[in-house]
Amino acid sequence: MTTNDTPQESHGNRRPDLDALYDPPAERIQKAVLDHLVGFHIDYLKAATFFCLATGSKRGLDASPRGGPPGFVRVLDSRTVVYADWPGNNRIESLRNLESDDRLGMLFIFPGLEIFMRINGRGRISTEPSLLATLKEGERMPKTATVVSVDEVLLHCGKAINRAKLWQDDSRIDRHALPTVGQMLAELTRLGDARAEMSDDQIEQVNAHYQHGVRNDLY
Repeated sequence: MTTNDTPQESHGNRRPDLDALYDPPAERIQKAVLDHLVGFHIDYLKAATFFCLATGSKRGLDASPRGGPPGFVRVLDSRTVVYADWPGNNRIESLRNLESDDRLGMLFIFPGLEIFMRINGRGRISTEPSLLATLKEGERMPKTATVVSVDEVLLHCGKAINRAKLWQDDSRIDRHALPTVGQMLAELTRLGDARAEMSDDQIEQVNAHYQHGVRNDLY
């Protein structure tokens, strides 16, 4: 061990020199990061059906999924997009985070395509009736909308998709290969009370209720 090789450093706690480990991004990559939407961004947003939303606060960070029909994220102008908030688990962590820290990130995934789109910006929660009306799904009106001011927008390569083999049929997970919602709830029940036990019938009822809700109670 040299004089510069302390035990702390030998356990991997020394800050790595990232500039030495990674090449700088190509100039064309740098120039592709814009502070506003252009035509091809809008085309992708019109087709987008899913994105992951990242928010944070002094309590920590959060990431959650958002989905809807193509174009559910609406373009208001070249620097502003908006999307509706629809029912989930009612933790509403993203909305609460935005009340204290308006920074957010949006990562769009396009089924079947080997590309991502990212928007980083600032979000504010709106209950403006005329805005909510533009985001209706059928007769359903959202309670709130999030208006995003774009700071950065960029397209991101899809190597992660191919590393995960995400769109390949043989990558689909067999539902029986992992615990079901009912089985997980049964284990959580035992963790809360070691004497508690859910019957097989109760587990199957939970599974059936979940499957119906996740496919039908969307709004």
